[in-house]
Amino acid sequence: MKEHKRLEAVALTYKSETSDAPVLSAKGKGKIAQSIIDKAKEHQVPIQQDESLVELLSQLELNEAIPDELYQAVAEVFAFIYRVDQSKK
Repeated sequence: MKEHKRLEAVALTYKSETSDAPVLSAKGKGKIAQSIIDKAKEHQVPIQQDESLVELLSQLELNEAIPDELYQAVAEVFAFIYRVDQSKK
């Protein structure tokens, strides 16, 4: 029998004028995760699937800056978003 993993999602926000690092702006499982994903799609926010990164980021508190050890992984996500934005222009 195949185990069905519960949907989980996080959202990051980065505002250079208020923070040196991206902060966790939303997190949730199940219906809340689906709501985060739906809201991102509604506002044309790029979505990247990375279960292991979501697992690590979901351990943070809301509005907490990402820790130094996750900078590289999160930088790759922001690079992905930048490429998606550039390809839409």
